[in-house]
Amino acid sequence: MNRLRLVLAGLLIGLAFVPAARADGEADELPFVQGRALAEIGTLIPLKHTIQFGTNGSTFDYIDEGGQDVWFPTGRLSAELEFGPGHNVTFLYQPLDIRTNVYLQRDVVIDDGTFVEGSGLDTRYGFDYYRLGYHYDFFWDYPQHEVSIGAALQIRDAVIDFTSADGLLRRTSRDVGPVPLLRFRGEYGFEFGMWLALEADGFYAPIKYLNGGSSDVEGAILDLSARIGYAIHPAFDVFLNLRYIGGGADGTSKNDPPPGDGYTSNWIHLMGLTLGARLHINNLL
Repeated sequence: MNRLRLVLAGLLIGLAFVPAARADGEADELPFVQGRALAEIGTLIPLKHTIQFGTNGSTFDYIDEGGQDVWFPTGRLSAELEFGPGHNVTFLYQPLDIRTNVYLQRDVVIDDGTFVEGSGLDTRYGFDYYRLGYHYDFFWDYPQHEVSIGAALQIRDAVIDFTSADGLLRRTSRDVGPVPLLRFRGEYGFEFGMWLALEADGFYAPIKYLNGGSSDVEGAILDLSARIGYAIHPAFDVFLNLRYIGGGADGTSKNDPPPGDGYTSNWIHLMGLTLGARLHINNLL
């Protein structure tokens, strides 16, 4: 049975490592319901970020001309509930709110509004998201290891603003909407307390076929992380996390109010480096 699980996991997600069996070949008896809480704090580093509002609008490079050429603080909170055997429900809150103030070296057109060369521009790129997910752990009877696949629903809460420094001109885009995701998670635990983990949530598809809308928009998202952690107590782990967050959308929305014609192209690529802690609530009881 364990060999079958290994083959299935390898075919589905191409793991680079395979959890090994425990020395006694048996798992300790686990509570039917287990809870975990995770928190991370660190920095986000923009790698590439461009945006365009309106078919006649400028392609605005946030890094070269929008002030995103520095690092930004970030945090992340999540909670997990495992009920046996192997079923996991997760909840994530990821704030993302990047604000900059720049001096324009050229005219920039956003939704038919022109921010002129030589003027000041204030920008806000807000893209908080909430994610509810489910995955099944094929190695549920080996507590030190995990190979899981599942799905999630992410809710984006986007606010994107361009405001002239004198406050006389503003263009804003606001949107709340669902994003379906596929998810994978793997973890390998060593007997001396160290562990390695890989996690990915992502999807690519024409959005209108998935959310029931009528907009000709394509979108993509990938949230990929690699972790190294250490259990300093049965109830408490610390870890270092390297994360990639990327994606965007391209197309025309029929529900976008004027000014502008509804066309948007928005693509972002971020790298995150965070320190985190994981609390195993059942081990505190």
